[in-house]
Amino acid sequence: MQWMVWTAPTALVFAGLALLLVVMTVWARISPPVARRGFLRIETDRGDRLYIGLISAAVVLAGWIAITDLSMWLALGCALLVAVVIGIWG
Repeated sequence: MQWMVWTAPTALVFAGLALLLVVMTVWARISPPVARRGFLRIETDRGDRLYIGLISAAVVLAGWIAITDLSMWLALGCALLVAVVIGIWG
């Protein structure tokens, strides 16, 4: 990753996202996703909810930076909570 001049945390985030996509792909091959309606009021399968959850987590993190000076660990906790809630019940 040195050719990209990334920091270790940045490389870990993108490696984690790549691993998440591989896991979701394997899971989809083993057990095809089924669309359902949750509190989002639209029909989504697990891949849709993963995407919406990741975007929502990014919005929470960016909003946290814009609005408050509190710890980013709290922001990370809130962002993960939002992503998990969307993934499970969205």
